[in-house]
Amino acid sequence: MTYNNTFQDRAAQAAEAKKKALEQYRAKPPVDDKTAAERIAAGEERAAAKAEKAATKKVERKASDEAAAADAEAKAAAAAPKSEAELKAARDAKYAARKARR
Repeated sequence: MTYNNTFQDRAAQAAEAKKKALEQYRAKPPVDDKTAAERIAAGEERAAAKAEKAATKKVERKASDEAAAADAEAKAAAAAPKSEAELKAARDAKYAARKARR
């Protein structure tokens, strides 16, 4: 293709390229029914494996979230403010230990 090509030259080249592409497409062997069925089955297997993997991942994530929630709950319970009776008992125990040392 050169700078001085006319519209007719470019149109002829485009038509020739289309004709060549169509010939290549027609020369392709048709898809065998058995091969097509195998490809479909393989695709279904991949989809099933992907769904199973996603379900497993979802269950693992749920278990992890539950464990984290239980851990957070345990930490919150440990850090909860003590009642008056517990504070008094701790104070009395410290006083008794001091008396025992003397």
